[in-house]
Amino acid sequence: MPTTNHISSDERFESFRHAYRAAIKEVRTKIEILSEDFAVRHDYNPIHHMERRLKTAEGIEEKLIRYGKDVSLESAKEYIMDIAGVRVVCNFIDDVYRIADMLMSQSDLKFITKKDYIENPKPNGYRSLHLVVGVPVYLLNGCEYVPVEIQIRTVAMDFWASLEHQLRYKKGKDLPERIDMELKFCADDSTQLDKRMQLLFDELYKNS
Repeated sequence: MPTTNHISSDERFESFRHAYRAAIKEVRTKIEILSEDFAVRHDYNPIHHMERRLKTAEGIEEKLIRYGKDVSLESAKEYIMDIAGVRVVCNFIDDVYRIADMLMSQSDLKFITKKDYIENPKPNGYRSLHLVVGVPVYLLNGCEYVPVEIQIRTVAMDFWASLEHQLRYKKGKDLPERIDMELKFCADDSTQLDKRMQLLFDELYKNS
């Protein structure tokens, strides 16, 4: 059975969080530089906007308990790869993979995992590309590679995911079957919209 200590009471917790905050800053800076360079070269910025998220102590503890692991900073560092998160919202589907490729070409990042929920959506219709990379963070005691989950999706995917989350957690995770089906239909509609908008973009810009 996992122990149920509160990690926020660990005197190392603030240093622990600081490393993840720094990793988020590093990733955001990298993405901003890449998108600006792309815009200079191609007169087009593939990124609509970015968001960031750092899990709370409570969120970390809940996930460790769900995983059946001890509630400790050591367990969190070993088993939780999404303590630090950056969400990149792109304009079009091709932009998602373009940003992912640009990131993975960065030699100082360590690839950990990739989950493509665009090619293989979740059963509820969720679509997004998830990368987990190790980011070098230089602190007073040396360099440490800190995992950051990067979610890359289109505006349409983000719109659906945000509202689906709001509806699901407003009433609890278990929704009536009819509502689940309607949400899946909405996800399918947004997929078709993404594809149509990509075709329009290709017609206007790639053939000009």
